[in-house]
Amino acid sequence: MHCHNCIIDELKFEILVEDKDHPQMISYIINNLNRTNTWHCTKGKILIIKESGVRDFLDFSKDHMNQEAIYFRIDHGEWRPISEVYGILDMRWVDELIMNESVICYFQPIVNAKGEIYGYEMLSRFTREDGSLIYPNEVFTAAKKRERLYALDRLCRMTAVRYAAPLKKKAFINFIPTSIYSPEFCLKSTVQLANELGADPSQFVFEVVETEEVGDIAHLKKILAYYKKKGFKYALDDVGEGYSTIELLSELMPQYMKLDIKYVQGVVSDSGKQRIATEFLLGALQIGAVPLAEGVETREDFEWLKKCGYVLFQGYYFGKPSLIPKEERILDI
Repeated sequence: MHCHNCIIDELKFEILVEDKDHPQMISYIINNLNRTNTWHCTKGKILIIKESGVRDFLDFSKDHMNQEAIYFRIDHGEWRPISEVYGILDMRWVDELIMNESVICYFQPIVNAKGEIYGYEMLSRFTREDGSLIYPNEVFTAAKKRERLYALDRLCRMTAVRYAAPLKKKAFINFIPTSIYSPEFCLKSTVQLANELGADPSQFVFEVVETEEVGDIAHLKKILAYYKKKGFKYALDDVGEGYSTIELLSELMPQYMKLDIKYVQGVVSDSGKQRIATEFLLGALQIGAVPLAEGVETREDFEWLKKCGYVLFQGYYFGKPSLIPKEERILDI
């Protein structure tokens, strides 16, 4: 059983009409939508219309109503001008992508100081019917606008577990904290899948994505506590900006902390980046987290970070994301 956010039902748009002539117009609209079975219900001044009827409503309203007095929202979100609804309708393709599970995983190696494969970051890649790839940012943007972020995050998380389980190495899997309403409910399927695959939960490291601003730290702590209780590990990205105090880090107690790419690339010759990288390292060690430098692209940066004390490394210098995971030691280190 899934929550409604993980099920791709037809969207229902709440339409608020503040046109002074709206009572008469509303009756016309309802009659027409009834004939096409696309009207859902009415709540006061609000029409609730199935997505399949929204374009008909738009065509009618352009000719007979003041569009500046019409607003819409989805799933009790914020009211927005009706003109913005076109973009959401044009992104319906992301629903098909999720329903068809059109996602694969690429593996990017994570290595230790000796160049030995420690694990992989699991990176979701999305495919069209012809097999070509869609940029992840395009997919997540569309999902967010259509209130599908919850379902997309779950699909990516479950797919990554399936791809990673046979490798028996650490798998770093991104997740979006705001997509999880209740850890006990929303993450239950992840735990069940790992068990079904016979995977050791400690193999999986769930990573808070750096692009998602986490405003509710209490909720994040609840999620991480659930992961820990079930035997999973977790990592934090972009720690220097999103989680600025050692007190907060001590509360979250991540097993891994990732130094952001902007402090990694060129660190060998930038004193400012060196200072931040050193402070980050000390902060990680203070709370017992493994420091990982991501975005390493040159041997010079790698050598500096290794000498500084970093334990794990990730970046194009060791290998680009690929469908087939590297399983051997990186030989040129």
